[in-house]
Amino acid sequence: MNAEEALPLGFQTAGITCGIKVSGKLDLALFVSDFPAVAAGVFTQNRVVGAPVIVTRDRVPSSTVRAVIINSGNSNACTGERGISDARLMTALVAERLNAREEDVLVCSTGVIGKFLPMEKISSGIRDALQKLSDETDHLRLAAQSIMTTDTVEKIVTRHFELRGKRVTITGVCKGAAMIAPNMATMLSVVMTDVQLPMGVATDMLRAAVNRSFNCISVEGHTSTSDTVLLLANGAAEVECRDAADLERFQANLSEVCMELSRKIIRDAEGAKHFVTVNVQGLPSEADARKIAKAVCDSPLVKTAVTGNDPNWGRIVSAAGYAGVPFHEPDLSLILNGVVIYEAGRPLDYDESALSNSMKSGMVTIDLQFRLGKAQVTYWTCDLTAEYIHLNADYTT
Repeated sequence: MNAEEALPLGFQTAGITCGIKVSGKLDLALFVSDFPAVAAGVFTQNRVVGAPVIVTRDRVPSSTVRAVIINSGNSNACTGERGISDARLMTALVAERLNAREEDVLVCSTGVIGKFLPMEKISSGIRDALQKLSDETDHLRLAAQSIMTTDTVEKIVTRHFELRGKRVTITGVCKGAAMIAPNMATMLSVVMTDVQLPMGVATDMLRAAVNRSFNCISVEGHTSTSDTVLLLANGAAEVECRDAADLERFQANLSEVCMELSRKIIRDAEGAKHFVTVNVQGLPSEADARKIAKAVCDSPLVKTAVTGNDPNWGRIVSAAGYAGVPFHEPDLSLILNGVVIYEAGRPLDYDESALSNSMKSGMVTIDLQFRLGKAQVTYWTCDLTAEYIHLNADYTT
């Protein structure tokens, strides 16, 4: 169930301003487990990756992670050996004060590419953040705000549920508003739980959750250098996932947290006015369904039609047609906001004005129904507005 924002047992957070952002906004976040935690990670598929991705990717999976340090305003990407040294120094500074090993601290960065980190400011900020750690909700919100770049709101999701007769918690935070595409993008997320997870399955569970959530969203199809999703499980609730039923229940709740976080990213997409759900069903494989959903979500023509509340369905079916999945026109039907407008390869009469008005609500659902199999997938995207162009045209200047 949805729940109030709260940290799982045994976690503390902090969010502070250390001076990376010229705006003076929050820009350094710290997530700390009071106990060694099992940690898993999923990372960008871009071949150009930020230094923090290189460092953190080498440290997970692990059973002894204590903290994650994240800065915003500077992605520490394309910065060579100095960038890697700076990322490692960030983890060493945190580890020293937690009496932990450097390898037990993970690091992420987000922001402008190709700039060296202001390490003097970050070093001072880390000391400040460590002094402000708290398990209070206000500090969780500050941490979530501190990882934001062009986001307009912090993104936090909490789930409480029963496991082996005890209440356990999963809480995730994330950031993201652009450079968002399937296979993840400028999107960072830290998911924390007080459940005890076997290290051997933590990565598999995180990957399964990511594949149903963060890998099903797209803003403009641009895959970033920095995206990272981390799962920390510290066992503070003294509840262990022991059997298939426990793991299934935990997986369902973990996936729900990640899906709601990913939907929050789309709702906060840069310049977006419409939240678009794309359901694809009836194909031989999930891979086929994903190809078609991605093609529709990434199509500038589909996205701009949505911006104008224009039910220009030809753009949708043509995007499906170039996705690289074999089918014939009679295999496909299209439903837009509950209205069947294309059935088994032929157009139907419909009230275009009424359908356009329904799109003005800002919620658009595209259902592509095939008759070739049972595989299905749901993706989420947004429209493409002039405001998005203005925001990204002026990002560094």
